[in-house]
This record gives sequence, structure tokens and C-alpha cells, in this order.
Amino acid sequence: MATYPLSRQMAAFVEKTVSFNSTESSLAGLRQAYSAMCRAFTAPRPDDLYVVDFELAGVRVRSYQPPACASTEGVACIVYLHGGGWVVGDLDSHDFICAELASTLGVLVIAVDYRLAPEHPFPAAFEDCLTVWRALRSGPFRLDPERTLVAGDSAGANLAAALCLKLRDCAEPVPCAQVLIYPGLGGDRRLPSRSECIDAPLLSSSDVDCYHALYLRGTRHPGPYALPLVAANLARLPPAFIAVAQFDPLRDDGVLYAERLNAAGVTALLYYGKGLVHGCLRARGQVDEVDALYETLIGYLAEKTGGKTLTL
Repeated sequence: MATYPLSRQMAAFVEKTVSFNSTESSLAGLRQAYSAMCRAFTAPRPDDLYVVDFELAGVRVRSYQPPACASTEGVACIVYLHGGGWVVGDLDSHDFICAELASTLGVLVIAVDYRLAPEHPFPAAFEDCLTVWRALRSGPFRLDPERTLVAGDSAGANLAAALCLKLRDCAEPVPCAQVLIYPGLGGDRRLPSRSECIDAPLLSSSDVDCYHALYLRGTRHPGPYALPLVAANLARLPPAFIAVAQFDPLRDDGVLYAERLNAAGVTALLYYGKGLVHGCLRARGQVDEVDALYETLIGYLAEKTGGKTLTL
């Protein structure tokens, strides 16, 4: 068993997260345990944030509108795609980060409640995200395309990268940036992080294989919209911010994607999160290493959206 030198704060976060693990092996039990864990790490929203759930082109979404996001020239927007291995997660599971980004940056955030596997395997989640992105171009908000980007963590980062590839391939306007937080991009099992972090806290290499199997069930030849790292050409994609966690079997997916983007002439900023583990975004305000990630992340988002900068 590998050892992972976590800080005391990070170890406490991992211990609290793991305490919600269920002995129930059913899919329903897994989702219930995940939802309970998410609730335990979700702080109350700021009082002045206007939050509404609705359907957009048949897909459930949630909008987060801060009081300062109105503009006569169109609003800046972050379309956020949640993580959860394409199997768990919903609008509530990532409310914590969507609310913070909207409030801290003063921009509109749209969260997408895409369909989950294994009931809805690939390409269902991908198609839902693409549908929402396209629908947002014509309403109900007046968005500034030069300040509208896509962001996601884990499986959501996979969907964000795939969305950018599809839009480029269809010669449609792409986001002004793609923000990928500990992304799973379909990297080869022989990547070093798969073995170095084989039993890493909160996500093991066998977990990665399991989630992929559920998501890709019935997909004979998954292409770049399922596994972005298999794309032959990464030119003409939006600039990227890619954050990886040191102790994460998916670490080298993000590292390799950043290298390939830069080689293709796309500006990609790689944040190598020393001491971080997969799923650590919830440790905001509890772990110094995570707060450092947020500072860099929010600074990047502020630059791309014209939002406020982080106040420490």
C-alpha cells in the first residue's frame, strides 16, 4: 500500500469525507452517501445571491446571480459541470463552489444537472452539457461571449474539455476559456500516476476504472468526446487552466493534456497541487493547500470574466 504524506489539515478532511462512506453497495446507497457527504461540506449561500432552478432545453440547471452581474453589454458567465464520476452528483452536490464563484467574482454561474450513468451512459451527459451551452447562446440571459467560459471538476472537467472539442469541430464559437479541475480525460493506464497513486485517498485507480466502465457502457470505440486525450488534434481550443492533485491517479491526465495543449499552440496553465487529493475542493477554508488553489483559480477566472479579484 502506497503512503501519501498529507498535511494534518488534509488528513482530517479525508477522514471526515470517508466517514460518510456507506456499507450499502447499491447505486442508490452510493448516491445517498455521497449526497450526505456533500451536505456536510456545503455552507449556507450568501444572502444576496439570487438562485433559481429551471429547465433549459429540457435539461435541469441552476442559475446563481449576484447583485452586481447586470450589464448593458452582456454578462460574464461560468457554466459549471459537476464531478462525481458521471455516476453521482447533482445541482446540490456542487452548490458550494457555484455559490462561491458567483458571489466572489460577481458573475453569473449556471450549473448543469446532466443525466447520470449507468442509467444514461455516454453520450447522455455530454449531450446534455452541449444542449445547455447551445441554448444559452439564445437566452434566457444576455451573455457576453468574450467573458463566458466552461468549468468543471473530475468528470465535469472531462465534459468541459469534450464540450470545447465538439464546438471547435462544429465550427461553433468556443468558450473564452476552459477550467479543468483534477480532470479525468481518458489517459492511458500506464501513466505514472495510475501506479503511484493506485490506492490514493478518496479516489483509487480501481475507482477510476469502475467509473469509466459505468460511463462508457456499450460504447464500442470511445472517441475524444468521451476521452479527450485521444483527440489527435488539440489546436484552436480555448485557453485552459488545469489544476491537478499530487495524490490522485488522474494527476497525469491533466499534466499530459496541458502539455499537449501548449504543444498545439493553446495557452494552458498547469497548477500542480502539492499535497492535494482528488475531490478536495470541498476543503475550502479547512486546508491551507486548498485555499491556495482557490486563490489561483479565482484569480484566473477573474482575469477571463472581468470579475472581482479574490479578497483575502
